Amino acid sequence: MAKKWYMLTMVGRDRPGIVSHVTAALYDGGCNLGEATMARLGGNFTIMLMVQFDGKRQALINQIEPVVQSMGLHVNIDSINAELHHHLIPDVRITVYGADRLGIVAQVTTALTEAGLNILGLESDVAGTVEQPIYVMTIEGVASEGIASLQAVLDIMSGKGIETSLSAIETMIG
Repeated sequence: MAKKWYMLTMVGRDRPGIVSHVTAALYDGGCNLGEATMARLGGNFTIMLMVQFDGKRQALINQIEPVVQSMGLHVNIDSINAELHHHLIPDVRITVYGADRLGIVAQVTTALTEAGLNILGLESDVAGTVEQPIYVMTIEGVASEGIASLQAVLDIMSGKGIETSLSAIETMIG
């Protein structure tokens, strides 16, 4: 049977050992790991992991079930096309600071997308204080219509109480 690729997503309360227990269970089951994103978010730990496995989805679930139960994780597994080594390289980084309010992420990302940004990654955090929270986003992407169109959108946002910065990312390697 040909090996298939799956996207394994997990989330649970952050605690030591999640990564080691999950990856050991996958290794013991003969899985090959591909690209991964793992992060702590608000006291929780989340994993997105590409897994190559020669069995069916249910067999993969059975392989990791002891870890899922012992670590208190929620899991989802989907069949995927791996498409490894087909990476877009970001050419811009945008940082946004604004009062934490409903809709800030949707408004910022919609405006940037309409200005030609292909968002490849977005990280956010809530800074400031409980009384005055500040939402911080760092966005990396490809400026398909150039930096000027993105800067124009950011200038409009800056007039509405949102601080922004845009910088080109040097994509020349070596």
